[in-house]
Amino acid sequence: MLQIGDEVVHFSAVFLLVMVVTRSATGASLFTAFLYVFMVMFRFPPVPADQARRVLRPRAPSGGVPVVAHRGGSHDAPENTLAAIRAASKNRATGVELDLSFTADGVAILMHDETVDRTTNGSGAVGKLQFVQLKRLDAAARHRLKDKFSGETVPTLQEAVEECIRHQLIIFFDVRGQPDKAASVLHEMYERFPVLYNSSIVSSFEPKVIYKMRQTDPKVVTALTHRPWRLSHFGDGTPRTLSMRDQLWTGLLDILLDWAHHHILWKLCGVSAILVHKDFISLDYVHYWAERGVEVVGWTVNTAVEKNYYQNLLKIGYITDSLLEDCEPHY
Repeated sequence: MLQIGDEVVHFSAVFLLVMVVTRSATGASLFTAFLYVFMVMFRFPPVPADQARRVLRPRAPSGGVPVVAHRGGSHDAPENTLAAIRAASKNRATGVELDLSFTADGVAILMHDETVDRTTNGSGAVGKLQFVQLKRLDAAARHRLKDKFSGETVPTLQEAVEECIRHQLIIFFDVRGQPDKAASVLHEMYERFPVLYNSSIVSSFEPKVIYKMRQTDPKVVTALTHRPWRLSHFGDGTPRTLSMRDQLWTGLLDILLDWAHHHILWKLCGVSAILVHKDFISLDYVHYWAERGVEVVGWTVNTAVEKNYYQNLLKIGYITDSLLEDCEPHY
């Protein structure tokens, strides 16, 4: 939790910023007071620390830090499939990160992209395909090991959960949108499989998703996912737009979003962890969040050098595309 001194500094900064913009001390005072009252009344407390620790710091193989297979380990097996979950278990992952999506008829499935084009032999938007259509697709068709995994299908959320429970894997549910529908279907999973409360976490880039999840079921461990400059730049550093005006605007929004993540959103949602792109994590950054009772998890850590850094210096969990070998950076 933030210390009282921290809150004074943060709300003073809000007051000064609003006063500079509005040139009204009265307006700045009212806005700051409203924000403070809103935070007090509507923020969620984090889940108990021992519960969060069971999810984020389970006993890892060989006494190391937790290692989470990204999309089940997308380099080692077709991403977001049951085969990937089984491979992650075989390769001694602590857990798997899985992406939640929905078909046109409302079936909760695993899929990262908005379309099936990149990972399957099909084409079209996930949200416009019926489940029976999607189930006929080969989820290994575009994978480098497609011959080994030929015929692998896109699983439902429940199939994936059952497979993870069977292999005693921690689950990182990644949710990219549709907060109401996602919170509802995940709540059903938690009620059907209570073991998930101590073996899974719900994460998202979108704070509204996490807030809705806490509102629907405050017992669920949650995390915010964050990459600085995400609105203005792609993961490789390339600007999202060539327009200088748009770059300045999105850059300003990035600064505000970054500030909000570190000073407001984490506390409003009552998260237990923050998932941050590997290029922005340092020992000081880990200590910053540790003082607030929040665990840092890095993504996506894909080389032996990086993994050694996380294992031996940072000593925090990380998400990786491969548990077997170095692979290309993933953004």
